[in-house]
Amino acid sequence: MITGIKGTRFRRAAAVTLTTGAVLAAGAFGAAPAGAVATPTVTAKGGYTMNSGTGTTLYTKAADTKLSTGSTTKIMTAKVVLAQTNLDLDAKVTVSSAYSNYIVDNGYLSTAHLIVGDKVSVRQLLYGLMLPSGCDAAYALADKFGSGSTRAARVKSFIGKMNTTAQSLGMTNTHFDSFDGVGHGANYSTPRDLTKLARSAMKSTTFKTIVKTVTTKQKVTTSSGGYRYYTWENTNKPLLTGYSGTIGVKTGSGPEAKYCLVFAATRNGKTIIGTVLASSSITNRTADAKKLLDYSFAR
Repeated sequence: MITGIKGTRFRRAAAVTLTTGAVLAAGAFGAAPAGAVATPTVTAKGGYTMNSGTGTTLYTKAADTKLSTGSTTKIMTAKVVLAQTNLDLDAKVTVSSAYSNYIVDNGYLSTAHLIVGDKVSVRQLLYGLMLPSGCDAAYALADKFGSGSTRAARVKSFIGKMNTTAQSLGMTNTHFDSFDGVGHGANYSTPRDLTKLARSAMKSTTFKTIVKTVTTKQKVTTSSGGYRYYTWENTNKPLLTGYSGTIGVKTGSGPEAKYCLVFAATRNGKTIIGTVLASSSITNRTADAKKLLDYSFAR
């Protein structure tokens, strides 16, 4: 069975505006001991939060259950790129027709709308990867940073680096078989593992800058030597603009993955990082994240 986000993508809709920043009061979800914070109920099949500074677990729900991750996979894609030795973020990559064909051939995946022949920097591809969740940008990065004499070999090599990195981070219930979350039967992770990944990725200044960006306009060189602009909006905009202190991280969705979100926020010097997998809707994954952030900050 093919997993991940293959097939017609769920269309993203604007999240319902929710009351934000409120600390959950004891008893908000039923009677609780004096001074206690009531555990929230979320629609997601799995959830996990931690204090990023201490690594302390704050919330769990099926935290070690293997689930499809959709485009949250792209957090690892970015991490592998940013871990390259002597990385030149301004190095140019020429957009191949293979990248745009991949979008169409797999049922019109989420895309950065890269145009064949354009010369796009590695930094810009990372924006295209993480904001509009461009599977074409993911393909370009895997092709650029994998090893081998053919594109297929380079992609295979890059995915191998993703799995090696997962092992090094102690992501014991994770396996990647794609560079973008379009799974081929063995692309999965858990709320705990993805939170570990995000905590590690957020140590990169470049990554942290990108994932907290709401919109960006990037100037690239065309095949004729001219220029054009790409304008990208973050798929995580509902949380970034609707919850005070949000600093990232990445959405994901698909027929099997449902609606996923890896999130992070900082308040009063305390950073919470967490994950919800298989929420029931776009609106509910944002609401789930807000509930878990409120709960975790209150603890």
